[in-house]
Amino acid sequence: MSDRVKIFLLLLPAMSFIVLLFFGGLAIGLMRSFNYMPIIGLLEPNLEAYFKIFTSAEFLRSFLLTFHIAFTSTVISSVLAIGAALLLRRQFIGRAVVNFLFQLNLTVPHLVGAIGILYLFSQSGTFARLAAEWGMISRPRDFPVLVFDPYAIGIILQYVWKEIPFIGIIVLANMQSLGEDYESVARSLGATRWQAFRHVLLPLIFPGVLSASVIVFAFTFGAYEIPAILGANYPAALPVLAYRKYTDVDLAARPEAMAMAIVIAVLSAIMIYIYVRYTRRRIRS
Repeated sequence: MSDRVKIFLLLLPAMSFIVLLFFGGLAIGLMRSFNYMPIIGLLEPNLEAYFKIFTSAEFLRSFLLTFHIAFTSTVISSVLAIGAALLLRRQFIGRAVVNFLFQLNLTVPHLVGAIGILYLFSQSGTFARLAAEWGMISRPRDFPVLVFDPYAIGIILQYVWKEIPFIGIIVLANMQSLGEDYESVARSLGATRWQAFRHVLLPLIFPGVLSASVIVFAFTFGAYEIPAILGANYPAALPVLAYRKYTDVDLAARPEAMAMAIVIAVLSAIMIYIYVRYTRRRIRS
C-alpha cells in the first residue's frame, strides 16, 4: 500500500465528517434558497428569493455595511499588526512579557470582547461616565456614539482589537524566519530604513499578510455574534439580517434567509479562490 493511500485512509474519517456537515448543510441551504421546501408544499425550485434580496434596499445597505466592516477591520488590523511585528522582532528589556501580553487576547472569546467594548464605549459606559465626571462633556449621553451606530465603529474596534495579534503572530513568524540580512544588504547599498522596508521586507512578508487578511476578511464578513451585540438595528449586518429572516414567523421568508447565507458563502469562497490563485502565481514567478 502506497503512502498516498495510507494518508488518504487516515484522513478519511475526519474528512468525511467535515464534508458531510459542510456540504450537507450547504446543499440544504441551497435547495431552500431556491424555494424548494417539500415540508410546506414548495416543490418547484425558482430564483424568486434571489430576485427579492437583490432588489431589496435593506439587503443592499446590509451588504455595503458588512463589506465596510470586513474591509475596514482587515486593513486596520493588517497595518497595525505589521507595525507591532516590526517592534516585537527587536530585542529590548521586557520583550518576552510584551510578546505574551500581545498574544494574550487570542484566548479571549469574541463575545467577551464585545461585552467589554459595550461597557467601555457605549454612551452609558465607563468612558462616557469618566468624561462627564471630568467635565469633558455635560452628561454621559453626550459621549460620541461608538456602539449601535450606523458606521459600525464599535464592531470594527472589537475586530481590530481581536485580529491584530492573529495577523501579527503570522507576520512576526515570517520576519523571524527571514532574518535581517536582506534589509542589511539594502541598507548597505544606500537604501533608507523606509526603502528597505517598502521594497525588500514588505514583498517578502506580503504572502503571509495576505493569507491572514483573507482569513480575517472571510471571518468578519460572515460573523454573526459581534454585529448582533454591537450593531445598529438598521441597517443590520448581513448575517444578522439573514438570521432575522430565518427566525421570522412567516416561513415564506426563509428562502430569502438561505439566499443571503449562500451569498455570504459564495463571496467568502471567491476571496479564498483569489488568494489561492494569487499565491500560486507568486510562487511560480
